[in-house]
Amino acid sequence: MAKNDNIVDFNEISRLSASTELKGTMISSSDIRIDGKFEGMIVTEGKVLIGESSEVKGDVIARSADVWGKIEGNVVIGDALSLKDGCSLAGNAETVRLSVETGSAFNGSCKMITAEEFEKKLKAAKGVKTQDSGKMQPGKVATA
Repeated sequence: MAKNDNIVDFNEISRLSASTELKGTMISSSDIRIDGKFEGMIVTEGKVLIGESSEVKGDVIARSADVWGKIEGNVVIGDALSLKDGCSLAGNAETVRLSVETGSAFNGSCKMITAEEFEKKLKAAKGVKTQDSGKMQPGKVATA
């Protein structure tokens, strides 16, 4: 492995700071960090990190997720979903791998999926559009 293989380009991380509130649909090919309040749908081909001060109301589709804050909605994760001590997830989860720390709260059901199932859900979520405007619109994540 080359020395520079693990360097993170911080310009490629989308961030919502603790003092920010946002509603809508966030679609990204890079990592996302939420520390503020977000209402809507988050779709990323990268990792999503839900910080301790964050409140997310809506669905999340991501390659992987570390959750320290609160999520009210369904999550679909293509690799590892990690629920950290003190976090809260109120909704259903579909993931390839799940890690739940002592002290986290998870109120919902969990379905283990394959990487192929995740790719189909990610592709479908990135293609959700309205008939009129062609703009991306939040949709519901289908969970079992």
